[in-house]
Amino acid sequence: MEAHEALQGRYETLLFELRRQGVRIVDKRHVWHQRVIAVLLRIVTFGGQSKYVDRYVTTIGRTIYVTPDWDERTIEDRYITLRHEPVHVDQFRRIGVLPMAIAYLLFPLPFGLAWCRMVLEREAYEETIRAAFEIRGRLATDRLRAHILRQFTSGAYGWMWPFPKSVARWYDTFVDYLDATSQLN
Repeated sequence: MEAHEALQGRYETLLFELRRQGVRIVDKRHVWHQRVIAVLLRIVTFGGQSKYVDRYVTTIGRTIYVTPDWDERTIEDRYITLRHEPVHVDQFRRIGVLPMAIAYLLFPLPFGLAWCRMVLEREAYEETIRAAFEIRGRLATDRLRAHILRQFTSGAYGWMWPFPKSVARWYDTFVDYLDATSQLN
């Protein structure tokens, strides 16, 4: 129970900090452009991304669009997700909304070899992995591995980087780094 309360405190602190920075958290099913994006993604990925509204939290600018089940998700899941999404908020701040959208969606290709999307998501997923590692240790990151590899190589993100060995190598190297640095502390 103590660990749950500590995580709840960390989550509330993170929420407070995000709001202080002007980040909004909005239920995506109530936003017309999120519903339009869902339809477009289903079409262009031939159904590969058919769960956009129900399963994928999305950040555009300083708004984090959450799924309808957000409040029912575990505190761990919400905390880990809210560690990932602010990385995208920062990317939008650094790069700019229009350049970020162009890079994320189109460069160099919208599907298959979406190098910019892969690099941007890799930065955010490193925070996901770091948060899972901090909360649950190495075993949690081992369970997370298959999910993240699917995200990079499937229609979920438009087959952004269809090289599973490359993604697995990045993932394993990053987890080994976290493991090594945690043992130093």
